[in-house]
Amino acid sequence: MHWSAVLAADPTPAPVSLDEAAKQANEAAGWVEENWSTWLSTGLRILLILVVAFVLRMLIRRALTKLIERMNRSAQAVEGTALGGLLVNAERRRQRSEAIGSVLRSVASFLILGTAGLMILGAFQIDLAPLLASAGVAGVAIGFGARNLVTDFLSGVFMILEDQYGVGDSVDAGVASGEVIEVGLRVTKLRGDNGEIWYVRNGEIKRIGNLSQGWSTAMIDVTVRPSEDLDHIRSVITTAAEAMAKEEPWNERLWGPVEVLGLDEVLLDSMTIRLSAKTMPGKSLGVERELRWRVKRAFDAEGIRIVGGIPAQQEEPATDPTAAMAPPSAFASTTSPQSVAATPLNPGPSTNLTK
Repeated sequence: MHWSAVLAADPTPAPVSLDEAAKQANEAAGWVEENWSTWLSTGLRILLILVVAFVLRMLIRRALTKLIERMNRSAQAVEGTALGGLLVNAERRRQRSEAIGSVLRSVASFLILGTAGLMILGAFQIDLAPLLASAGVAGVAIGFGARNLVTDFLSGVFMILEDQYGVGDSVDAGVASGEVIEVGLRVTKLRGDNGEIWYVRNGEIKRIGNLSQGWSTAMIDVTVRPSEDLDHIRSVITTAAEAMAKEEPWNERLWGPVEVLGLDEVLLDSMTIRLSAKTMPGKSLGVERELRWRVKRAFDAEGIRIVGGIPAQQEEPATDPTAAMAPPSAFASTTSPQSVAATPLNPGPSTNLTK
């Protein structure tokens, strides 16, 4: 192989002269000198955006945390008092405040950091229109794909913000009913009457019946003989109800006097008297049971008899179990008990009656 071919196949770079190196260095220095102010201003702008975003995020989160702590302290301040026992549930207030605080902190962080990110991209002279359009399309696609999750989340947020129910409330959610033991942004946990736990998605709750808000009504019926004196019965019931309202814990659970509404039904052998009372939310069942107990004892002391119920069934006379049996068939066994019982008696020895 000729040396010219080797040199052509593996050429070596030509050495750079000092003049060319100086020229390139001057051009680079000039380019840096022309753009350093822009770089510096852009860097300072980005740094300022980041500092402002993180400081603002920290201040807002701290303010929300202090607000939640103040709400919890206000709930703990009345806990154990009569007002706290009647109107305030500390656990309910705590979970509700924590859920609201978590939502607000997440929303604030998303808005602040998202805005800061867009401002940083704008500082690099990046066109945000295609990015925002793509983000919008992606958000719509995610929204359609996870619409059940979004529905549950939004429903939970509004349920918590509107305080529709809370921990300790007895509710009827349509698909399940029971006592609320936990309220989340996606699901609500209920404990049923038999001890089972129901996990109900917030988006599936179309209507909610809260049995623990405001006040409840205790209503009972007392059935007595139609010959009893109505004025005397009213006096006995009123006396028993007033004694009940003065004792613990019924003095707190009864929010009004026991009223005798009057006769609800009059029959030939009985008459029904209806009683009603306004009670603490969720305590009507216990008040009804105690009121029935006291009314029954008061009636027994005054000789007033409570009637009603299903009358006792009269016993039917005993019948012959073989009365409904069919006569034996001609093809039946002649030695069976039925055949023997149905066989006519053999005549005795014949006697000649003729002489």
